[in-house]
Amino acid sequence: MKMDSELLHSPVVCLAEEEEADMSDWNLPLAFMKKRHSEKIEGSKALAQSWRMKDRMKTVSVALVLCLNVGVDPPDVVKTSPCARLECWIDPLSMSPQKALETIGANLQKQYENWQPRARYKQSLDPTVDEVKKLCTSLRRNAKEERVLFHYNGHGVPRPTVNGEIWVFNKNYTQYIPLSVYDLQTWMGSPSIFVYDCSNAGIIVKSFKQFALQREQELEVAAINPNHPLAQMPLPPSMKNCIQLAACEASELLPMNPDLPADLFTSCLTTPIKIALRWFCMQKSAKLVPGVTLDLIEKIPGRLNDRRTPLGELNWIFTAITDTIAWNVLPRDLFQKLFRQDLLVASLFRNFLLAERIMRSYNCTPVSSPRLPPTYMHAMWQAWDLAVDICLSQLPTIIEEGTAFRHSPFFAEQLTAFQVWLTMGVENRSPPEQLPIVLQVLLSQVHRLRALDLLGRFLDLGPWAVSLALSVGIFPYVLKLLQSSARELRPLLVFIWAKILAVDSSCQADLVKDNGHKYFLSVLADPYMPAEHRTMAVFILAVIVNSYTTGQEACLQGNLIAICLEQLSDPHPLLRQWVAICLGRIWQNFDSARWCGVRDSAHEKLYSLLSDPIPEVRCAAVFALGTFVGNSAERTDHSTTIDHNVAMMLAQLINDGSPVVRKELVVALSHLVVQYESNFCTVALQFMEEEKNYPVPSPANTLEPGNLTPVRDSPAIPRLRSVNSYTNIRAATTARNLNKSLQNLNLNEEGGPVAFSPGNLSTSSSASSTLGSPDNDEYILSFETIDKMRRVSSYSSLNSLIGVSFNSVYTQIWRVLLHLAADPFPEVSDLAMKVLNSIAYKATMNARPQRILDSGSLTQSAPASPTSKGAHIHQAGGSPPMPSASSSSLTNEVPKPPIRGGEQPPMRPPYTPTLGGQAPHSHQFPRTRKMFDKGPSGSELAGDDADDPGGHKAYMNANLSTGLCDWSAKYFAQPVMKIPEEHDVESQVRKEREWRFLRNARVRKQSQRITQRGVTRLDDQIFINRNPGVPSVVKFHPFNPCIAVADKDSICFWDWEKAERLDYFYNGNPRYTRITAMEYLNGHDYSLLLTATDDGALRIWKNFADQRNPEMVTAWQGLSDMLPTTRGAGMVVDWEQETGLLMTSGDVRVIRIWDTEREMKVQDIPTGADSCVTCLSCDSQRSLIAAGLGDGSVRLYDRRMGANECRVMTYREHSSWVVKAHLQKQTDGKIISVSVDGDVRFFELRSPDSVNVLQTVKGLTALDIHPQANLFACGSMNQFIAVYNSNGDVISNIKYYDGFMGQRIGAISCLAFHPYWPHLAVGSNDYYMSIYSAEKRLR
Repeated sequence: MKMDSELLHSPVVCLAEEEEADMSDWNLPLAFMKKRHSEKIEGSKALAQSWRMKDRMKTVSVALVLCLNVGVDPPDVVKTSPCARLECWIDPLSMSPQKALETIGANLQKQYENWQPRARYKQSLDPTVDEVKKLCTSLRRNAKEERVLFHYNGHGVPRPTVNGEIWVFNKNYTQYIPLSVYDLQTWMGSPSIFVYDCSNAGIIVKSFKQFALQREQELEVAAINPNHPLAQMPLPPSMKNCIQLAACEASELLPMNPDLPADLFTSCLTTPIKIALRWFCMQKSAKLVPGVTLDLIEKIPGRLNDRRTPLGELNWIFTAITDTIAWNVLPRDLFQKLFRQDLLVASLFRNFLLAERIMRSYNCTPVSSPRLPPTYMHAMWQAWDLAVDICLSQLPTIIEEGTAFRHSPFFAEQLTAFQVWLTMGVENRSPPEQLPIVLQVLLSQVHRLRALDLLGRFLDLGPWAVSLALSVGIFPYVLKLLQSSARELRPLLVFIWAKILAVDSSCQADLVKDNGHKYFLSVLADPYMPAEHRTMAVFILAVIVNSYTTGQEACLQGNLIAICLEQLSDPHPLLRQWVAICLGRIWQNFDSARWCGVRDSAHEKLYSLLSDPIPEVRCAAVFALGTFVGNSAERTDHSTTIDHNVAMMLAQLINDGSPVVRKELVVALSHLVVQYESNFCTVALQFMEEEKNYPVPSPANTLEPGNLTPVRDSPAIPRLRSVNSYTNIRAATTARNLNKSLQNLNLNEEGGPVAFSPGNLSTSSSASSTLGSPDNDEYILSFETIDKMRRVSSYSSLNSLIGVSFNSVYTQIWRVLLHLAADPFPEVSDLAMKVLNSIAYKATMNARPQRILDSGSLTQSAPASPTSKGAHIHQAGGSPPMPSASSSSLTNEVPKPPIRGGEQPPMRPPYTPTLGGQAPHSHQFPRTRKMFDKGPSGSELAGDDADDPGGHKAYMNANLSTGLCDWSAKYFAQPVMKIPEEHDVESQVRKEREWRFLRNARVRKQSQRITQRGVTRLDDQIFINRNPGVPSVVKFHPFNPCIAVADKDSICFWDWEKAERLDYFYNGNPRYTRITAMEYLNGHDYSLLLTATDDGALRIWKNFADQRNPEMVTAWQGLSDMLPTTRGAGMVVDWEQETGLLMTSGDVRVIRIWDTEREMKVQDIPTGADSCVTCLSCDSQRSLIAAGLGDGSVRLYDRRMGANECRVMTYREHSSWVVKAHLQKQTDGKIISVSVDGDVRFFELRSPDSVNVLQTVKGLTALDIHPQANLFACGSMNQFIAVYNSNGDVISNIKYYDGFMGQRIGAISCLAFHPYWPHLAVGSNDYYMSIYSAEKRLR
């Protein structure tokens, strides 16, 4: 909204008063601002889930190759003295060389077995080349596709060579023999992991990569050249899947510090806690922990895999810390590959992070492939040092005095850090470091509850958080927890699972496989569970049964249907909604569930939800009933009866106020249509015959001046804004094509031919095809035809036309669909058009005569056969369906196929008799020449592909759906615990709202000052402009300088301060209807515009009068059975912002009250009169409605009373049509009413006669009363405006426009006062729109 420059600069005067005045705005409810109005009803885009390990792997075989040659040092390394000697924690010099070698081999195997006990281990001690080859090839053969580990210790042989060779021995240990890494690759194959513990190990990693590259190039050459020696070889596996860990860079030697083991790298990888503790003791800081010696470390009590013991706890903390460092530093896909795919690889890499930290302190840099970013300086290592410190400081007393071990505060502190991250900080920041630790803690009963709570709060941040948690590996943990029977975990687990399934519904299979659905069934069936948790449970179950037969069967056996039916009447609306969706999904294409539902009379229990106050719940109930009848199984009489019963119940929702419900209704009925296709085809043919036989006037009398709707002269039609009501409003009509569709006519009540033309209303479903893109299939039944059918077959006449026997359920449903095809909300009508046309298409395909092969065979045509081969012309070409009652009508004449767009004369006369002179269908003529038409293509005219009904993109397929369920599921993916933006005092939304309310208070205050002084003149013209169409209704925005001006079918917005046009768009009503009333809803805040047309349709718009495209928020049939006439009152409305009620009436015998909160009709008040209602005025404080009628009576109704006694007063003092009846809003407010004759009467509500009468001009066409200033203005056919004060004195007479030429005002078509300012807007038949105000000095 544009900020008022004055307001920005004005000092805020007497704020306290303004603030008080403001409270009224804060308390007003807002209409049509729910999510279903502001969002597109569709599911969220599925995030690509990468968390599932596509290929979990196992390391199944391990080769331990030790080249130690104990007692003989290799020639190329000069060792220090003393030197690091320990290998696998054994001193090789402490026993005979052979025994040492064997013991070290056995120990190394044990160390590896701690991490992967199930693998096959093969030791190769001081081997020859052949032994290594034999070992590797046999391991690969047994491992097949799984991973093999190759561990190489080269402490007793020379360093690796630059040529890519490592060293082994000859048979009698007299020589070192080189072994090429290229050969090693060939024998080991892929996938493999290599560990090299020797000096200069980085050289091996480099050579390995070069050889791998060389192999790939050789293979590429071989692929091109078939004579290449490699071409016949089986393809060797790619080396890309190989992982390498090396102890140091290519130029580095291993550390020789005598306090360290010689195989420091192997120790870090296989005994990390032991080496980490030793290393900790060797640091200077260890002196701060008194009494801790290397000997003491050996005595730490406990087992590595028992978390309750000191050693086990340290191991657990170490795992958590290394996992966390990796998750925070590595790219996600690399983390998944190295830390989640294979247990042994994950352990080795976690330990490799420790190796990097320890070995770097001795100037040695371990190398890995794939390379990892450096992690040795990560802050989490300090948490590790602290945990070790705390543990070791207890050791002396535990060992000497046997005191109890105090557990480490590490996990509790990390959870606190996670909690701080959750509660503080902004939304878009890097994820919390502690997430993997939360995962670790789920395993511990001590911290489990707190961890689950924090995890739930994290997942609540949105789909991105769920994806992160899944990628850390949370899934198996929360799946396992479903086996726990602890009640206190239930709410947390239900919440977490709802979040997961809202983001990734593929988990349904895992849940059913692990019997997880039983957990949620028990939560749903538990009456002591709060409603919100049962809602999440039923949402989870609804995902489990969604298009997943195994899930449907499992939940059916778990008694889901009975459990759901018990909760249908729960007071919690979201629970009712999801229970219905869950039922709809369990019996979707699953017949045994449907019969189970029949036995529990589920459909009857669902009927109560069809009148639920919450539209989403009604929607869900329609969805459930739709899938209930939409099963494809064989039908018995019993099930057909049920289907009919359900269909007739659904048909009652035809005039539901919510388009979401009506869309779901079309889909539900489409299931029925598919089910009973042949019956509907018969009905369709009957209706098409009926419509065809209605007389169509000849072209001559179409052009009689008296019959034509006046077409505006071209210059007055500006380029209309294209409008998107989510998808599109049917193509905006322009003068050029208004004439084109005058061929479509109907009979009005008197029976005389009156032309009407529902415009070129394209029925495409996307904005682009509104222009008629080449692939836009023409419908068989155009919008006009359907509209005509709908009105020809008005509810009474059709019975007599078709015969009572045929007035079946199918006819009724067909009528409902015809009605929905003319729905004011485009998405509803588009869906209904698809359903109707697919049936019409099938009906006409079946009723067609056989193809006539040769023009000579006209004497006798084949009888109509129910095949689709009879298509003369490709359907999409807009060919006429020719349903013939019998084939004999075709024996003598064969209609010529009408020519298609390309060969069509540009202005075709509206009516061309066919050969036999039959009256044509209106849909025989393509309605407009398509803009991008390339003319008929050969195949279309030849009719080759004519028998392919699949060519109809525009028609429905069997699984039509609205996206409602997926849209509803988005609720669970979005944050639930976050304060909504409008309640957040600091949010922009809130600040804008505060600004608007201050502006409102200012407008009220300043205008009140003026009106209290008294307005003595009202003729200062402050605005004039030529409107694009003749103004029929004008409405001031209460607080903005903006005015809406409606003509017959479009709305123009003007800024009256700046005198500029803000917007002009098409309202979307059919051509034979006109806009007769407008209201601003939520004018005090986020304004919407309501338009009412004389066919009873209400449309609500947003985003108008600013730079965005206007969008239709909602639309519905406010009054049914309205017949648009030129002389009626059309539709009149009055809006109560305080209660959210909308009163509607007009050319009907009731006042219908709509509750916009529930989007449903709440009351029909019979007017008790035989004439139309011409105006409505209501007072919410007193629940009163005053209505002026066409017979001159003014009637007062109290809506709190029953239908028979609610009319409390009738005043019959006017002798003619009441132009305006105004009920003043004060507690003792009077009714002021004025009739066409110009008599103004004041009625006290309690007295039967008027208390005052004033006479004004005769021949009134328009009148308005200023609610604050006690003024009223009259507009007359005689081209002038008179403004009176409450005493009946004329204060202004306006006959001419201001300006140099000062031409005479046209006949007044409409006028309206501003609700606060003393401004009067006037529209006249000469297209001009002007605004008059009080004198300048007053303003």
